[in-house]
Amino acid sequence: MSYRLNKKEVLFRQRLLKASGFDPKGLDGVWGKNTGAADDAFIAASSALRDELGAFDARSEGNILGLHIKAQRLAREFLTKAANVPYVVRIISGTRTYAEQDDLYAKGRWGGPPGPKVTRAKGGQSNHNFGIAWDVAMFENGRYMNGDAPQDEPAYRDLAGQALVEGLEWGGAWKNYPDPPHYQLASPYAKISEIRKRFEAGESYV
Repeated sequence: MSYRLNKKEVLFRQRLLKASGFDPKGLDGVWGKNTGAADDAFIAASSALRDELGAFDARSEGNILGLHIKAQRLAREFLTKAANVPYVVRIISGTRTYAEQDDLYAKGRWGGPPGPKVTRAKGGQSNHNFGIAWDVAMFENGRYMNGDAPQDEPAYRDLAGQALVEGLEWGGAWKNYPDPPHYQLASPYAKISEIRKRFEAGESYV
């Protein structure tokens, strides 16, 4: 995997590995044998969780595997419970690098791609950037439930009631700027600036 990553991306991966308990023996942005060994151990642990808790659709799987290892367990538990709702549920977005978050932030803003704004968070300001958040989409007979139909809003609310597991927070419950498709791990650190500081040091934050 390392040959496809630039230095910032390697550093991002090293931070996520170390924060997940897989020490790359340095946060230097260089993909050496220690980082490779830590990554292999992370992937093995991810596979063990999949074997223990079950596999899901390809898109959800791709997003789960990029999450913090603790988030992977809760994401699989969440999707298991989500199977009981009368709609198809997929995890459509998971971990984002700072650069990916900045690209998302630019949408609908000056200098970015045209269209509606999709986030208020720049790189380093979203729990997606620390591997502990994901967004879901729900589908009704193949139709993406994006709010155009009257059943869409209550469906996302009902999903949270059915599938929220201990240790998760639902974005739809936020008083300011509720985000019904969003789920994230609860953290003992209330300020995202503190989570970012710990992430960048490779320290635990969940």
